[in-house]
Amino acid sequence: MRQTRREKDPLPVYESHPPQWLPKSHKSADIGYPGFYPPRPGQDEDILSETHVKNGFLLSYPVQAEHSSALEVVSQQDAQRPCLFDDTILQDLENLMKEIFTRRVESIPPVATSTFKIPSRVTLNDAKRQAWFADLANPDVPLHKLGKSVPHGAKGHDLLDLLQSNNVAIPRAVWFLRVFGANETAGLRNKPGYNPTQYSVDWAIVVTSYIKKQLVDIALPRAPRLGVNIKQSFKAVLSDSDQRERWVSRFSYCLKLLRPFYAEGLVDNRTFLVWLVQQMATCNLAQVGFVARLADEYLDGMLVSRALSKPFVDSCLAKLIEINTTAQGHLINLEVLLKTLLQRVCMGLPDAFISPSVWKANSSFLTAIISEPITPDHRYREVQRTLLDNLDDIQRRNDAMLFRNLPPRVLERLGSMVVDIQTLNSIGSTTDISGISFFSYSTSESTSTFTDKLDTLLTWAVTPLQYGDHRPYAAVTLLRAYRERGRDFSSSIHDHLFDWLDSSEVARESRNLRAVAALFGKLVKENLFEYATYVQRLVARGEEGLSSAQEPGVKSRHRDFLRWIPLHDPTASLMNQRKLILHGARVRETPEDLCERTIRREIRGILPLLFGGEEHPSFVSISALQKSCPTLLEAPRFEQVRTFKQWLVPLFRKFLGRPEPFDGLGLLQTYSTTVELMRYTRCYGSLLELSLAVLTHTLHADTLIAVSEVFHRFAIIWTSMNATRAVTAALYATHLIWRTRGIQTRSLFALLVEMDDGHYLEAPERTQIAGDIAAFTHALFPETDYPTTAPSVLPEILLLAEDPNPDAPSMLANGLWYKYRTSFDWAWKVWDNTVASLRQVPVMTPDVDRQHACALRYGQFLLHVDQHLPGGFDDQVLQWLLGTGRGEVIALSVDAWDVFTVVILFLCVHGALSTKTILRGLVFPAWQLGADATSPELAQSTQIFLGAANHLFDVLLLQDDFRVSETLPPDLLDIHRIHTRRQDVFREPHFTLFVGSVPTLVLIEHNSVLPDESRTAAKEVRYKISESDDFRQSCYRNLEAVRHGFEDPLQLGVIAETLCEPLVNALKLILSDSSEGPDVNSFLSSGSISSVLSPWRLAATAIQIQFGLRQLGRALAHESTSHAAGASLDKMTSMLFHHSMASEEAYFIAEMARGVDGPVAVKFINNGFRCIIEIFSNAPVPSTPDALLERVERAGEVVRVLSHVAAPLREETSNCSLELDLPTQERLIAVICDNFGVAETMLSAHVESPHMTQKDTLLQLTQAVVFLARLLQFELGFSGIWTENFRISCSALAPVLFRLILLHASGPCFDLIAYPLLIDTLLYTIDELSTSHKPIAPTFDPFRYYPSLSAHPSLTLSSTIPPSCLAQLHTLLPSHSFPPNLTVANLVSATRDPTSGEYVYGEQVLNRPWEWVEWLGAPEEGEGGGGEAKNSASISLDLFGARLTGDRILPSLSTTNPSSPDTPHDTRREGDIRTFEDSLFAESVYRRDWRETRLRDESNSATSSRGGGMKGEEGDEVGMLPIFGQVTMGSRRASPASSVRSTSISSRKPSPSVKTVSDEGSTGRGGHKRKVSTDDEIEIIEGPVPAKKLKGRGKKR
Repeated sequence: MRQTRREKDPLPVYESHPPQWLPKSHKSADIGYPGFYPPRPGQDEDILSETHVKNGFLLSYPVQAEHSSALEVVSQQDAQRPCLFDDTILQDLENLMKEIFTRRVESIPPVATSTFKIPSRVTLNDAKRQAWFADLANPDVPLHKLGKSVPHGAKGHDLLDLLQSNNVAIPRAVWFLRVFGANETAGLRNKPGYNPTQYSVDWAIVVTSYIKKQLVDIALPRAPRLGVNIKQSFKAVLSDSDQRERWVSRFSYCLKLLRPFYAEGLVDNRTFLVWLVQQMATCNLAQVGFVARLADEYLDGMLVSRALSKPFVDSCLAKLIEINTTAQGHLINLEVLLKTLLQRVCMGLPDAFISPSVWKANSSFLTAIISEPITPDHRYREVQRTLLDNLDDIQRRNDAMLFRNLPPRVLERLGSMVVDIQTLNSIGSTTDISGISFFSYSTSESTSTFTDKLDTLLTWAVTPLQYGDHRPYAAVTLLRAYRERGRDFSSSIHDHLFDWLDSSEVARESRNLRAVAALFGKLVKENLFEYATYVQRLVARGEEGLSSAQEPGVKSRHRDFLRWIPLHDPTASLMNQRKLILHGARVRETPEDLCERTIRREIRGILPLLFGGEEHPSFVSISALQKSCPTLLEAPRFEQVRTFKQWLVPLFRKFLGRPEPFDGLGLLQTYSTTVELMRYTRCYGSLLELSLAVLTHTLHADTLIAVSEVFHRFAIIWTSMNATRAVTAALYATHLIWRTRGIQTRSLFALLVEMDDGHYLEAPERTQIAGDIAAFTHALFPETDYPTTAPSVLPEILLLAEDPNPDAPSMLANGLWYKYRTSFDWAWKVWDNTVASLRQVPVMTPDVDRQHACALRYGQFLLHVDQHLPGGFDDQVLQWLLGTGRGEVIALSVDAWDVFTVVILFLCVHGALSTKTILRGLVFPAWQLGADATSPELAQSTQIFLGAANHLFDVLLLQDDFRVSETLPPDLLDIHRIHTRRQDVFREPHFTLFVGSVPTLVLIEHNSVLPDESRTAAKEVRYKISESDDFRQSCYRNLEAVRHGFEDPLQLGVIAETLCEPLVNALKLILSDSSEGPDVNSFLSSGSISSVLSPWRLAATAIQIQFGLRQLGRALAHESTSHAAGASLDKMTSMLFHHSMASEEAYFIAEMARGVDGPVAVKFINNGFRCIIEIFSNAPVPSTPDALLERVERAGEVVRVLSHVAAPLREETSNCSLELDLPTQERLIAVICDNFGVAETMLSAHVESPHMTQKDTLLQLTQAVVFLARLLQFELGFSGIWTENFRISCSALAPVLFRLILLHASGPCFDLIAYPLLIDTLLYTIDELSTSHKPIAPTFDPFRYYPSLSAHPSLTLSSTIPPSCLAQLHTLLPSHSFPPNLTVANLVSATRDPTSGEYVYGEQVLNRPWEWVEWLGAPEEGEGGGGEAKNSASISLDLFGARLTGDRILPSLSTTNPSSPDTPHDTRREGDIRTFEDSLFAESVYRRDWRETRLRDESNSATSSRGGGMKGEEGDEVGMLPIFGQVTMGSRRASPASSVRSTSISSRKPSPSVKTVSDEGSTGRGGHKRKVSTDDEIEIIEGPVPAKKLKGRGKKR
C-alpha cells in the first residue's frame, strides 16, 4: 500500500535554487549567481577517474600565484610584449575604465518625475471637522491617513484657538498649518513677482497679533475715579485661578508653536523681532515680564542686527529706570533679567551701546549694570573680563563722539613758551630759585628744545612786554645752575648765545639795548659768554660796520653790543682789542674815557663825603638827584658798570675802612644817595657789594636800619641773583656783632627771619635767633600772672600837644610803657587817645605850621611807643581802624585829616606803620564807602574821608617824591624808606586784597551821586596804579588773583550789569599797554591781535578774554544791554575766528573760552559755524586734495575752540537752552555733505586708477574725511537742530558715509583709524535720525536709515575686508543681518559651465517653508531594496541634479525589528548580504567585529528553518557550508560565498573526499588582528581553527 502510494505520487525532481537575497552576477547575461554552483549532469565532479578516486577532485588554479609574481611582468623588456607600466598600456587601461563607467551611466535609468501633491482642502461640516481635529490631536492616528485632505474653514486667530482647544501636539499642528499655508499660497506661485517668504511675513503678523491680543489682557490699573472702587473698575486676568489657567495654557501653547515657526522660517524672523523690540518699548510693567522672557529666548536673533539691538537696549534701559523709579524692590527677578539681557547684548553686539545721547544720559547706570558681576563662579571670569573690555571700548567711543576727555594738546613751541614764561614770572622774593628746573637735565633732551628754552629765557630777560629789574639776574642764575648740574658747556652755550644775539629781533630793537647789555654783562661776568671769543668771531667772519670810524651808512648791530656790554674784570689786551675794533688804532681818547671822566666829576659833586668833603648836598627829590648827574644816568652800560665796579665801590670800601670815626648821618645820606644812583642805573651787583660792605663796617643803628631796608626792598633781586644765602649769612654775622655789644633791633630780627625763611641758617643758628627774639620780647613785654590794666582815657597824651620839650615824647612813651608794660592792650588805648588828641589839635591852634609841629610831636611819641613793643603796634592799629576807629576817622574834619595824615606818613616812613595797614584800614574802606554811596548825603559825608584816602594812596604808592610835612626839610632817606614800605603791598598775601579793590575805583567813577572831583580823582588813581611797573609785575606774577579780583564782585552781585564794560576796560588797562576805548574788543583789533596772542601776552590775554566773555554773558541776559553786548561779542568772535591762528593759538583761545555762559557760548558756536561755512564755501573749482586739506586744517582750529566752549554745556543732559541759529545749522550740514561727496569722489578716482594712487594723497583725503566726520559728530551733539531740511541732508549723508566706510575697510584706503571713526559717525547719524521717529506702529521701522546694498547695486562687500570688519558691517545691513534659514544655509543655485565643466554658483536658494511639506506616504513593501528611486517628496530631486548610481542602500539587519521585537537578529544573513552587495550603509568596525565573531545559535537556526522562517545555509539547495574545526575561544568567518567551489555535496555533512586548498601548516594557527590606525582602515583577519569533528583537512585559498 505504501509502495503504491509512492508509485502513484512520485517525488518531484529536486531543483536547486539560490537564496532570495542573492543577486545575479549580471543583470542581462545569464551567468548565474556568485558563489552558487548547483550540481548538473556531466559535471567534472561526477567523473570517477583514477586520479579523482585516489586524490579527490581538485580544481586547478587559474593563475599559478604560488610559483610566479609580478616582478616578471614589471621588469619585462621583450619588444613583442610591452611593459606593464608603458604609457600606452596605462592609457588603454584608463580608456577601458572610462568605457566601463560610461556604459554603466548609460544603463542607469533617470530619476522619475516628482509625484508629490499637496493635500487638498475640503469643506467639512462641524461634526466631521471636529472629528478630523480630534484625529489630528490623537497621536495614534498616523498623519499619512489624515494627509489626503485637510478641512477648510477657520483662519488666523480662530485657527490657532482651534488647535489650542484640541491640544494638538506641536509637530502635528505645525504640519497642519504648513499644509494650510501651502494651500493658501498655491494660487500665487505662478504669478510674476511671487515672493515665497511673503506668507511668512503675513503669518508673523498673525502670530504676533495673537500674542499681542493675549498680552493686552494683562493691564495695570488706572487711577480710580471718584466713588468707584478699584476692584470694581479693574479686573486682573491673572488674579482669577480659572482665567489664569486658561490664559497661561493659551499663551504657553502659542509660545510652543512659535519655536518651530521661528526655527523653520514659517514666521518671518525680521518681522517677529521688530515686533518684539516694539513691544519692549510700548509694554507696561505688568507685560514686560512676559516680553522680557520672550526676548531672552530670541535675543540671539536680535544680536545679528544693530537696527534691532539698539532700540532694544534703549527699551530695556527705560524699563529699568521705570522699575527703579516706581517699583523698586518689587520686581527683583525682572530687574535681574533685564540686566542680564543688557549684558548679553554688550557681549554679543557692543555697537548697540554706541549712542552718545543715550550714553550721556545713562552712562553711570549702564556702567553699573554691565560691570555687575555675573556670578562668583570662577568659570565666568573670562566672560566678565570680556564684558569689562567691551564696556571700556563703549565708553571710549561714546566719550570721543561727545568730545569728552580730549587728549591734552602736546604743548610745543607756543605752549611751552607760555608755561616757561609763567614759571619765570612766578619768581618772587620768597622763591627758591635753585629749585626751579627751567631747563631739562635729561640726557635725551634735543638741541632744538634747549635752543627754544634759551631763546625764551633771554627774550623774557630783555623784552619790554615783561616787568621787573630782576629778570637778567634770574636768567643768568638759571643758566649758571644748568652749567653746575653737569651739562657740557665747552662752546655750545657760547654759540647759542651768539646766535641769539646775532638773530633775535628783540635784541635788535634800540629800546632794549640797555637790557641786552645788562644781561650779557652778567653772562660775561659768570663766564657763560666769552667776550674775547665774541670779538674774534665777528672779526673772523668779516663783520662790517663794527667801527664808528667807518661810513655812517654801514653799521652793524654788534657795534652797539660791543660798545654797551660791560666788562667787570677785563685784561689790558682785551681792552685794547675792544678799543681797536670800535674806534680804530689812531684814537687816543675814546668816548668811553670822556664819558667816564664826566661821570666821576658828577659823582664827586653828589658824594663829597667820600672825597674829603664835609657838607652833603640836600636833594629834595629823586628828580633833583637825577638832574645833578645826567651823564651817569644816560651813559652806556659799559661806563656805568666800570665806574661803579672799578672806581666807586672800591672808593667806598676805602672810606669805610678808615680808622678815624666818621659822621653817621653823613654816611647814611651818602649811602642812601648811592643806593638811588645804583637803583636807577640797575647796577644791583655793585649795590649788593656796597651794602654788604656797609653792613660789616657800620656802627650806627640808623645805618643798619637803612641797609636792612635795602635788603628788604630789593629782595627779589637778591633771590634772582641766588645771593639770599650770602645776605642771610651777613645779617647773622652782624646780629652776632651787635649782640655782643648788647644792642638788638627788631628790624634786624624781622629781616633775618624773612631772608632765611627756614632755608639758609643752620638749625642751631635758627634756634639761637628764636631765643634772642624771645628774650627781646620778654624784656619789652614781661609775662606775669597779674597784668596791669591800662585806663581807657590817658589825659597826659592830650597834654603832649602843648609841651615844647623835645624829650617830652620819649619821656611820655617811657612812662606809659613802664606803667602798663604788662597790659595786653595798652598800645591800642594809647593810639585811641592819640587820635582823639589829634582831633583837638586844629581846635587848639589854627596855624598850620604849629599843627604840623604838634603832629610831628605826636608822631615821635607814637614811634617811641612802637619801639617799646616787641612786635610793634602795627597790628593793633589795624584792628582799631577796622573796628571802633572806623567811625572816628570818618568823622574827622579836613584840618584834622591834615594833622592825622602827617602822623600816619611819619610813622610809615619810620617803619612803625606798614603801608598795607594804612591801605586795609583807611584807603580800601574809604573806597568802599564811596562806591556804596546811594544818596547825596552819604556822598557828602564820605567825601572828606575819600579825598584823604586818595591822597594817602597817592603818596604811599604812586609818587616818586614826597614830603611828610612842609615843616620838615626834604630828605632823600625818607623817599628811600617810603619806596621800601610800598614793596609789601605788591607781595602776597596783601596783593590779592589790593587788586581786588581796583574794581571799587571803577564803581566810584560811575557812581553818579558822588561829586565829579571825587570820581575824577578815583579815575586818576586807577590810571596811575594800572600803569605802574611794580603793579603790573605783580599782576603778571599772579594772574589768577587779578581774575578773581574782578570776577568775585560780579559773582556776589555787588556790581550792576551796566558796569561790565567799564570793568573789562579797567582789566584791559592793567594787563595791556593799550589805552581804554569804548569797545571792549579794541585790544583785539586787526593790528594788535597777533601781539596779544603772542606768548608774552597770551596769559594776560586769556584773563581779559575770559573776564570779557563772562561780563558780556551777563550783559546778554538783560534786555537793556543785550543788543550792545551781542554786537560786541560778534565782533570779538569774528576777529578771533578770522585771524589766521596757528594750532597752538587756537588751543589757548579754546582754553580761554572754556566755561562761558550759555548765551556767550551760543554766539561763539554760531559765529564759529559761520566761519567754517565760509572756509569751505571759498573752495577752488575743481577742488584738489591739497586745497581740501588746507581748508580742513583751517576749520580744525575753529572746531577746537568750539569744542572747548561747548564742553560744559554739552555735559548737561539736555542742552535745549542753546538757541543755535537753525539756518546756519542747515547750511553747515549741507557743506559737510558736499565735502563728504567731494572726498568720496577723489578717493574713488584714486582707487579705480592705480596709476594715480599716491600714498600721500590718500592720506590727505583720509585726514579730510576724518575731520569731516568729527565735525559732523560735534554738530550732532546739539539738540533742537533737527529741522526738515537738516533731516533731509542727514538722510542723504548716511549712504555717503557707508560708501566711505567700504573704501576705508580694505584696499589702498584701508585705515585702522578712519574705519572705526566713520562707523561710529554713521551709527551716531542713524540714531539721531531715528530719534525723531518714535516707535509707533505701524510706522516703526528700525531699518529705515540703515544702508542697504539692494538700494545701491554698485556697492558690494569686498572679499578683502577683514573678518572682524565684515562681521561688523553685516550687523548694519538688513540684507546681511538675518542669515538664511538653516534649511537653505550655504545652499545656492548652480550650473555647470559647458566649456570648463566647473560649477557656476548663482543666487542663494530661497526658503520655501510653506511649499516644502513633509511627505507622509506609507512605506511600501521592499522599499530600500533594488527598486528605482522614488521622487515623491515636496522637494523634487531634480532641484539637486540627482541621478541613480546603481548602488543600493542596504538596511541594517543587526537591529531589532520594531514590528517584531522578539525576532532574533539574523547576523549570518547580514554578513552574507554585506559580502555580495555594495552597501552605502555605514557600519563601524566594532559592530562588524561583533557580527563576524559571533556564532549563530544552532537551535534557533534549526527552529527557524523548520518553522518556515528565513532559511539558513542548511535549508537551501547549497547545503551547509563546511566548518573548519570547532570554535572554542573565537568565532568562525560566516560567508555566504565560500571559496570552495564544490558541486558534489548533497548532504548535511561534507564528503571526506572534499578538500580545500590552503597553505601548509596554517591549520594550527589562531586568529590575529593587525594594528588599527582608524576605524575605516580596520580589517579583521582570522586564520582557520583546528576542527575536532571533521576528519578531512581543508585548505583555504
